[in-house]
Amino acid sequence: MEKQKSTRARVIKHTGSHYLVSNLPEWSVTQCTVRGKLRLKGVRTTNPIAVGDFVDYDIQEDGSGIITRIHPRTNYIIRKSTNLSREAHIIAANIDLALIIVTLDLPQTPLAFIDRFLVTCEAYRVPVKIILNKSDLYKENPESVNSFKELYNSAGYDVIEVSCVSGENIERLKYECKDKLTLLSGISGVGKSTLINTLDSTLNLRTKEISEYHLQGKHTTTYYEIHPLKTGGFVIDTPGIRGFGLIEMKPEELSHYFPEMLKVLDNCRFAPCTHTHEPGCAVKMAVDSGEISADRYISYLGMLEEEGKYR
Repeated sequence: MEKQKSTRARVIKHTGSHYLVSNLPEWSVTQCTVRGKLRLKGVRTTNPIAVGDFVDYDIQEDGSGIITRIHPRTNYIIRKSTNLSREAHIIAANIDLALIIVTLDLPQTPLAFIDRFLVTCEAYRVPVKIILNKSDLYKENPESVNSFKELYNSAGYDVIEVSCVSGENIERLKYECKDKLTLLSGISGVGKSTLINTLDSTLNLRTKEISEYHLQGKHTTTYYEIHPLKTGGFVIDTPGIRGFGLIEMKPEELSHYFPEMLKVLDNCRFAPCTHTHEPGCAVKMAVDSGEISADRYISYLGMLEEEGKYR
């Protein structure tokens, strides 16, 4: 009897030992499990199969599937596992666009978190934009918005102000997501699920108000999951993240993932240069002149030094 040919699909949801797959853009879902251990060479993670992965699977008599192969990834978002310090967790793979959702208040997204997320996108070749959500709350304090936008615009990033209440830039966001697989990520309480519901009201994802006592969001998304948008494209909803630890980045390489530093670091007197103590450092001179933001430079120094809180 001729062996049945394996089917190729994308992983659209991971729940424990079970996976849902579909051959996107077609939305025809099959539940799968994994037989044995599958791991990509050189990648040690808590989840060897991630949402967004291309996989091959064999159909069983009951209609379910057995995943037999993971295809090489074009890119991925990875962070250090919070419980297993030597292992990593892949948030999603093969992403066309990452949107980091941030808020300036209720809750305030730490700059350290934003910068670590951006550095990871740069390191693993994921296009990224910053979404400043709940913009309707900041109209009485435009200085904070302008300051935030200037910080990241000067570093080379798009910052898009968005409001689910006023509808500001919702159509633009739909355009950004059209015909792409887009990851939405951020700390708890920044409004990821509400934003996805606004992009497509038929999804009706569960949302919850932030805690006024702790001024933090509560987790409403439990699993990483892909949802289709009726306007075109797919979005990955993710659980809120409280910390973002960097993975396997050498100190001499870290500055390459800050676009504003990358522009000047070839002018440093010494190579490699850590941009901390070396004389004739072009990055430090650019910070002193205001060409590079002091806040971003402080984030860079924190990534070099910290081995605890975010790692």
